[in-house]
Amino acid sequence: MQNITTLGELKASKYQPKSIKQEMRDNLVQKIKRKEKLFDGIMGFDDTVLPDIERAVLSCHNIILLGLRGQAKTRIARLLTTLLDEYIPVVTGSELNDDPVQPLSRYAIDKINEQGDKTPVSWLHRSNRYVEKLATPDVSIADLIGDVDPIIAATLKLPYSDERVIHFGLIPRSHRSIFVINELPDLQARIQVSLFNILQEGDLQIRGFKIRLPLDISFVFTANPEDYTNRGSIITPLKDRIESQILTHYPRSLEIAMTITANESKIHEDQKAKISIPDIHRRLIEMISFNARESEYVDSKSGVSARLSISALENLYSTAERRMLLNGEKQTTTRMTDFWGVIPAITGKVELVYEGEQEGPYNVAMNLIFKSCKELFLEHYPNPNTKLKRDIKDEYGVIKAWFSGGNSVEILNDDNDKSYTGGLMAVAGLKKFTESYIKVGEEILPMMELVLFGLSESEVIGKNILENSLSFSDPLSDMFNDLDN
Repeated sequence: MQNITTLGELKASKYQPKSIKQEMRDNLVQKIKRKEKLFDGIMGFDDTVLPDIERAVLSCHNIILLGLRGQAKTRIARLLTTLLDEYIPVVTGSELNDDPVQPLSRYAIDKINEQGDKTPVSWLHRSNRYVEKLATPDVSIADLIGDVDPIIAATLKLPYSDERVIHFGLIPRSHRSIFVINELPDLQARIQVSLFNILQEGDLQIRGFKIRLPLDISFVFTANPEDYTNRGSIITPLKDRIESQILTHYPRSLEIAMTITANESKIHEDQKAKISIPDIHRRLIEMISFNARESEYVDSKSGVSARLSISALENLYSTAERRMLLNGEKQTTTRMTDFWGVIPAITGKVELVYEGEQEGPYNVAMNLIFKSCKELFLEHYPNPNTKLKRDIKDEYGVIKAWFSGGNSVEILNDDNDKSYTGGLMAVAGLKKFTESYIKVGEEILPMMELVLFGLSESEVIGKNILENSLSFSDPLSDMFNDLDN
């Protein structure tokens, strides 16, 4: 079909025009029949969001995606272009993507009347049939709908009563395309009103010109829930005209969240080759995000984006790489103390409530890390605070006795691997205890370190955090040190 260059040839090919929503529906039907994956790269929505989108497309609906930040709303909208035909014919030179068989604009109609079957035809790729606009308070009706252009009037020597002086906005130029408005509540109410007739009847009115343009557009809107933002809201009559409202959500399992983070993070090849990240550290990153969404210090209405985990993983790699370079080592494995370098990724991605502001962003981030450490610890090891029967031996007894004997272990943030290993191995009973619980594929040192963090969070041993180091010791000695200070 792409070899066709004139209207006459197009008619001879028995081309039949169809609306964009019918086009998307037909292609979706074929993809479902062929059991093709429809939204590549979107995970965690297979049983919730994606079926709703498929139903909306089959119903030929306009769509609004409602969800908190970082829930892949925009990515889903962009992937809808895969449901479009690869190419469609347009009148060459038309600014409204006019169908040669069903011309819409004054330009295309005049062109066809003048040249008939010799009217030149071009082919528009589906990648050029997607228009996206971020709603901001300064967006005007002229931006979206259009306005009278005095420069066109002067250049063509036309009166302002002539329809040709109109400069069309983004929406008319999106004829036969997918048009997306992100953050719809940020659009002023009076601008939202201008969308009523376009969604329902296809009428446009520009500076006194009442133009009947049956625009063929598939609208997709994205928004955070209205109760989150004070910047604005979606006016009820507009929401009523959007046929399908689909709610998105965050990943509901650590495994899905880990896969998303691994796929979306941008890790340098040098880092991948030289730095090993144990599975427990990848799980810990996701647990921090999950706990942040439930934290009393974090505003739950604002959400915690998946970008927190992505940035955290990138920072974790970089923290380990910096330590490795400082020590002149060729490769390394991440440690718990490397998570200090993850804190900037946390503090920049959460909005705190009043209690959180009082606590301070840094302390909130540390609390999230330590809380997640304890949960991870209890997933792998027995709870040290569980009361034991007389005939049952305390599995942590040797470790506790070693610290009670006045011993301590210090882990420097930038310590080399040899010193780090030596410090952990010096703790009596730690290696033997860890080996009794370690699973196939798990590295011994990170699991030993997790035991120390878990015991400290369970208040079995004490911990002391300094700017460049972390030490574990007997809790009573820490108490006396605090009294001395």
